[in-house]
Amino acid sequence: IAQEEFLELLELLVSRARTYVPSLAAMEEFHLSLSQCVVLRYHWIEPFVRSLRERLAAFHRFFCVADQVKVYTNQNKTRTFIGLEVSAGHFQLLELVSEVDGVLEEFDLPTFYKDPSFHISLAWCVGDLSGRLEGQCLRELQDIVNGFEDSAFLLRIQWEQIRCKSGNKYFSFPLR
Repeated sequence: IAQEEFLELLELLVSRARTYVPSLAAMEEFHLSLSQCVVLRYHWIEPFVRSLRERLAAFHRFFCVADQVKVYTNQNKTRTFIGLEVSAGHFQLLELVSEVDGVLEEFDLPTFYKDPSFHISLAWCVGDLSGRLEGQCLRELQDIVNGFEDSAFLLRIQWEQIRCKSGNKYFSFPLR
């Protein structure tokens, strides 16, 4: 859940980035993915969630830091994103992905990317406009993050739970 100060930082970043890509839209919800989007058959949802709950039960809460501005495109280059990449906590996230991948394999679903760039998307636009956002724009955005008061505190995230969304339902797995 975004704090007011984080939303202020987001507004500064999006405002600056729009000077390079006017069609950029700020994200309204924030997450960090531990899997690709997959389609679950209705009768798989309950056993899938049960298996996730079992595999994630031993994990403890931890912190990560997402403070490196980076530009991403989706696999088919139809969307471009500005995100904050994780610079600390990568190892714990890889351990979580390993368990989530195990569940996905049980259901013969695609696993996560082999060398993931864990990040929180901040803004997006249609098409591959990464060329406009990289270089000078990216440097300016990183300068804003680096100079933002309390950014070190704001961009430190405590992982207390993992969430799984299936359709319009959310399932929560608290960490110990």
